[in-house]
Amino acid sequence: METDCIAMLSSVFMSANQPRHVGALLREWRQRRRVSQLALACEAEISTRHLSFLETGRSSPSRQMILQLCEQLRIPLRERNVLLVAGGYAPVFPETALGSHALQHARHAVDLVLAGHEPYPALAIDRHWNMVAANRVVPLLLAGVDSVLLQPPVNVLRLSLAPTGLSGRIANLEQWRAHLLERLAHQIEFTADPVLIDLMTELKGYSASQSQQHRTDGDRVYAGLVVPLELVMNNRVLAFFSTTTVFGTPIDITLSELAIESFFPADAVTSEALRQLAPR
Repeated sequence: METDCIAMLSSVFMSANQPRHVGALLREWRQRRRVSQLALACEAEISTRHLSFLETGRSSPSRQMILQLCEQLRIPLRERNVLLVAGGYAPVFPETALGSHALQHARHAVDLVLAGHEPYPALAIDRHWNMVAANRVVPLLLAGVDSVLLQPPVNVLRLSLAPTGLSGRIANLEQWRAHLLERLAHQIEFTADPVLIDLMTELKGYSASQSQQHRTDGDRVYAGLVVPLELVMNNRVLAFFSTTTVFGTPIDITLSELAIESFFPADAVTSEALRQLAPR
């Protein structure tokens, strides 16, 4: 099912290079969200007939109607701009570089969160899982990684699963690989991003056991609830669980696509090892 869904999304976006009518795009997003015309019309407080006319191009939606339907369908801000342009309107959501003056307070907030998480690792990633910032602990955990993978932009999924990356030091590689691929599949389903579709194809090409040097006895979950990352370092297995933090109600594309991945020790051994490892 997952493979079929990704293949369908890939074929859709291969044909999306040519300008498309806003109605066709709205219909694709509605179908992607598995919402009927009746359900969407009720949520948007319009008639099913009117929605049908919008999707087939018999009627042209207003700027407010496009934004209203995008909100109901939970369409990402970047794609909302695409629909607005397809409907003949100017995009309304800015995309500002994280290092720009306009986002200096947001970047400062990110830096505060990353630094405040030490002595535990934390990093900020963009929509394609490229690392845009990290605290001082993260580089200390990357010993032995091929320098090519550390050249910007550093993709953390490729860094984790590539044979020359961290995969040889991940004790529960098969379990962690399945966890990452599942997260990526959900993201593809939500965003239909063609770059992520290509990344999924690449990651699936890596063997889950090709470079695995350390194995644990079966799959483990921390406290029976979350999948841990078990990373071998200095002949010890460090166990982590992670949380994801995003900006609330962003109206800038960059901020809406930014996430902070914070890793916490899953046991006392890991906690003590990180306290000894972290820079003072």
